[in-house]
Amino acid sequence: MPTLKEVKLYLTGLWLLFQRDTKGFSFLDLTDRGALRSFWAMAWAAPAILVSWLWWRVAYLAVMPLGTETGPIFFFRLALVEVANWLVPVVLAGLLAWALGIGPRFAAVVTVTNWLALPVSYAYAALIVMMVLLPALKGLLTILWLVLLLTLVFALFRILRMVLGDHTLTVATMTMVLLVPTMLLSEVLERYLGVFPG
Repeated sequence: MPTLKEVKLYLTGLWLLFQRDTKGFSFLDLTDRGALRSFWAMAWAAPAILVSWLWWRVAYLAVMPLGTETGPIFFFRLALVEVANWLVPVVLAGLLAWALGIGPRFAAVVTVTNWLALPVSYAYAALIVMMVLLPALKGLLTILWLVLLLTLVFALFRILRMVLGDHTLTVATMTMVLLVPTMLLSEVLERYLGVFPG
């Protein structure tokens, strides 16, 4: 598992790439090994993910009949959704990379995508905490939620542009493949697994 020092280096690299500074590449391990290690970002994001699960459980119970139970199986199902959200877009990105003939850059795409998910997870968790503590600001927090989503799209696009080059259509397509399936897959799986509130 990457150490905190390594994670800080990876995030520094992402920040530099976001600023279109090629020095960012030197902070990241963009090899196949680095791509595999980048999945440890999920473990580093675990506290933030747990916050979102607890909030989801509250939302779920709020609309379910009184006495509905949510034991370990409920969180196991949420874990399945989370894992699918991390893996399915990567698989689709791999197929796209193969189709476009940019397979050698696939490891770099996986690496930057996974590590970018780490700060985003904590940003979402922070919004959830604020939503719980400051319910009167729900409207403002909803706007901030949208701003965060747009920021993610913008950041991923800029970073992928550094990785894939100035091929706007390729970068835009890869960005959408990495983000859109997650949005669609979450609700489908949550409904199928019976953890969707409503």
